[in-house]
Amino acid sequence: KCNDNSEALPESIPSAPGTLPHFMEEPDDAYIIKSNPIVLRCKAMPAMQIFFKCNGEWVHQNEHVSEESMDETTGLKVREVFINVTRQQVEDFHGPEDYWCQCVAWSHLGTSKSRKASVRIAYLRKNFEQDPQGKEVPIEGMIVLHCRPPEGVPAAEVEWLKNEEPIDSNLDENIDTRADHNLIIRQARLSDSGNYTCMAANIVAKRRSMSATVVVYVDGSWEVWSEWSVCSPECEHLRVRECIAPPPRNGGKYCEGVSQESENCTEGLCIQDIETASDIALYSGLGAAVIAVAVLVVGVTLYRRSQSEYGVDVIDSSALTGGFQTFNFKTVRQGNSLLLNSSMQPDLTVSRTYSGPICLQDPMDKELMTESSLFNPLSDIKVKVQSSFMVSLGVTERGEYHGKAHSGTFPHGNNRAFGTIQARNKATYIQNLSSLSTTSELKTTAIFGHLGGRLVVPNTGVSLLIPHGAIPEESSWEIYLAITQKESSLQPEGTDVLLGPEVTCGPSEVTLSTPFALTIPHCAQVNSEHWNIHLKKRTQQGKWEEVMSVEEETTSCYCLLDPYACHILLNSFGTYALIGEPISDCAVRQLKVAVFGCLSCNSLDYNLRVYCMDNTPCAFQEVVSDERLQGGQLLEEPRLLHFKGNTFSLQISVLDIPPFLWRIKPFTACQEVPFSRVWCSSPKPLHCAFSLERYSPATTQLACKVCVRQVKGHEQVLQIQTSILENERETITFFAHDDSNFPAQMGPKAFKIPYSIRQRICATFDTPNAKGKDWQMLAQKNSINRNLSYFATQSSPSAVILDLWEARHQHDGDLDSLACALEEIGRTHSKISDITETEVEEPDFNYSRQNGL
Repeated sequence: KCNDNSEALPESIPSAPGTLPHFMEEPDDAYIIKSNPIVLRCKAMPAMQIFFKCNGEWVHQNEHVSEESMDETTGLKVREVFINVTRQQVEDFHGPEDYWCQCVAWSHLGTSKSRKASVRIAYLRKNFEQDPQGKEVPIEGMIVLHCRPPEGVPAAEVEWLKNEEPIDSNLDENIDTRADHNLIIRQARLSDSGNYTCMAANIVAKRRSMSATVVVYVDGSWEVWSEWSVCSPECEHLRVRECIAPPPRNGGKYCEGVSQESENCTEGLCIQDIETASDIALYSGLGAAVIAVAVLVVGVTLYRRSQSEYGVDVIDSSALTGGFQTFNFKTVRQGNSLLLNSSMQPDLTVSRTYSGPICLQDPMDKELMTESSLFNPLSDIKVKVQSSFMVSLGVTERGEYHGKAHSGTFPHGNNRAFGTIQARNKATYIQNLSSLSTTSELKTTAIFGHLGGRLVVPNTGVSLLIPHGAIPEESSWEIYLAITQKESSLQPEGTDVLLGPEVTCGPSEVTLSTPFALTIPHCAQVNSEHWNIHLKKRTQQGKWEEVMSVEEETTSCYCLLDPYACHILLNSFGTYALIGEPISDCAVRQLKVAVFGCLSCNSLDYNLRVYCMDNTPCAFQEVVSDERLQGGQLLEEPRLLHFKGNTFSLQISVLDIPPFLWRIKPFTACQEVPFSRVWCSSPKPLHCAFSLERYSPATTQLACKVCVRQVKGHEQVLQIQTSILENERETITFFAHDDSNFPAQMGPKAFKIPYSIRQRICATFDTPNAKGKDWQMLAQKNSINRNLSYFATQSSPSAVILDLWEARHQHDGDLDSLACALEEIGRTHSKISDITETEVEEPDFNYSRQNGL
């Protein structure tokens, strides 16, 4: 080895007559990928020794690997040598040229040198130096899409995609992709419309450019005029022509000029006929018939009103559970004092049957009971109710509800899954956008005492249940519930996502004696094989710490994950949030897709805004509030999109725009949103805007389709049919929880289960029983099957189970399912009693349904 740049031979190399070495293999240029070293090799004949020299310095002989063989033809000695070059060696070299190496081979005659091989570190930048830009071109025009790939070593090779399919210019003479990476289409065809993407790749990586939308349009032309028509009774004939030669396509201009012409066909000598006497007679007869029908309708209506005075008594109801039962209403009409013989009492008793939930728990039920023609005369209706499981638990008192009760005493009876459109039962409450809160502060406050109650942030799906007895007697606390509207301080890591709103309940210094229930909506499609969902809490220092995983077994708190909400039993107030960790590509984040529209400042333009937001009520509430400020109108019922965590992007496009009435502004017909922007975005809703232009101010109707799809995933198509004039526009109604009238409920009216019945259930199931009828069976029958150790640590496990039931059923009050669960436990107990001797007399859960009331 020499320490200088001279080419002095190593001392061990002899000098003798012979032939000069001939290189059979010389070192090639090489690229280091990531941190993997490369191998350089030389092969020469005849050669007594071969050494590498890199950047003018000899490589130490210990770093060489040498192999020696004999050429069978010539008998000369063949030597092959290898060396490794590492990334560190290349990075440490700072010279005027690239890192290089060459071989020097010795024979008896002298030395020979190989070519210099350069060694470079391979890379490919992320950003394109120039992305292709969308275009609108006329048919047979030239299309040129420019692409300058990212800087890289070695230089990247470029490939073009159309609608995600590779373009092969060898198969289409009209397309050229060889000129400086640009794509040239010499004569545009309608089939050339689409989304074009430039792909750059070298030995390190592949990169995709932004997609460019190309629209090839056709301007319309008039066909030739038709022949003149025959002369009409009005002494005119006409001719027509249509804009079909060709018709405008893909936003091309509509034909100019008129589509029909008319002229006098008798040179002004034609006299038009007047209406004949027979016409007058016909119209007179029709008018008389209409008047006669109107008089008949008025007469029947007045007669029916005069016969509608009757009283009602309700007999034998068992409707506490809110299920659909049949009730008999006896209606007795009072005797008429105008009868000639009032002593004759005709049988005017009529029996009517009403099938429906008799519990007045829903605004729509109350409206039915107080405003329908059937119940108008009933000012003092009383409904006596007794449920099947009241009897089974030995509760003898009967609840009595009055038809005149204040609306605030009746909780909502609404079985509504968050964010979906279809109604789940008759009592679904219909509302439109104007009923949603416009307040900028999503916060509710109320004072609670020993009787407990419920707090709701209206129209957001967020609620808080304070159980009866959680606050000491003769004490009261002002408790609040709020949703963080500014950017959340919780920043998920990697592909983790925030699944719902950040919720704060307080004050933090308040301590309750029993767990409270906090309900937070979420947007995950629940599946433990695809999601790992965590509950996190913000500390006083502003940091976030994990409380638990939803599937974790713990006694500190409890999480029950329903399809659209998470119900959490907690012991301390604070700020909480749900984080989803996808554990497979099949993890689904549920997005709600909504389309809003409004006229722009330019009276001919109309703006469509397509939102993709988390499928939670609070996310939709935020969009509605923002759109109301912009004058936007919901154009179609929102749809649910299943967005998978598979790294594929989201495409939003507007289709089937009426070509003769509207055109879409350039470059906006199809928009693509990268996966990361959709999946890892903040809770702020994602939206894309589309600008449409009318050809004429007379156009007031818009019909089109909005397609939202994930590439290789779920797709939703929204049919838009609307008037752009506000006074002609139809209001789109949708189904949602209407919490705005009852943001806070205190005491018994906040709970679906009457307190006396709740006490009897707890007394029955809290006591361990050898026959298995205890709180664990109560939990099982209410679909609570995991982490039962949490309930075992509570003073009354049954009470906490019922609190969780109240939180889950705040909108439907499904007492029927609870009654069925209790009676099923009773039937199980009866079977056990047939086998084992009964030592303790217990309530019979089947009594009421077998024997009536």
